[in-house]
Amino acid sequence: MFIPKTFEFNDFAAKIAFMKQYSFATIITTKDQVPLATHLPFFVADSSEKLLLRAHFAIANEQAKYVEHQTSLVIFSEPHAYISPTHYDRQESVPTWNYLAVHAYGTAKILDTEAAKAELLEQMINSYEPAYMEQWNSLSEKFKTGMMRGIVAFELAVTDLQGQQKLSQNKSDTERERIIQQLEKSSDSVENTLAGYMRKTQ
Repeated sequence: MFIPKTFEFNDFAAKIAFMKQYSFATIITTKDQVPLATHLPFFVADSSEKLLLRAHFAIANEQAKYVEHQTSLVIFSEPHAYISPTHYDRQESVPTWNYLAVHAYGTAKILDTEAAKAELLEQMINSYEPAYMEQWNSLSEKFKTGMMRGIVAFELAVTDLQGQQKLSQNKSDTERERIIQQLEKSSDSVENTLAGYMRKTQ
């Protein structure tokens, strides 16, 4: 990712927290030099020495055939917003876009045993809807096994983690405050969240 020095996002713990908060991400892998992309919810496992991203494809998704043999890129992004040049002091200014993004690179390993798939699904349930675990546990083993046959579970060991937070750090304090106040007043909750990130970087 192209990251101007002004917009570097280097805090490792903050990047992990961002990935966990915005865990519906895009995984990109190539087939014959053509990108393949799938949008997936990820379980971010950072409790060991390795940073692992765990998820699953539908079995019919051909991208599953290529993630073990090359580096994939997983993109986590959000929130973002258009920034009008009316907030700037200089007349000769142009519109831009503020955003945060984290790019994770690594090679995936297919989790092909039933036990490994079950562990992944239970991690996802506990991450996204713990209350569903009771219903999950009540399902028949036949149903669960049949469902797991329809997925390709994998974990990607992250070898490079890059981040960018483009939050008007190259503007004056007065200009940034105008932008923040505009985003805070917005009826769009995503813009409100972005304003919060901007305040944190002041």
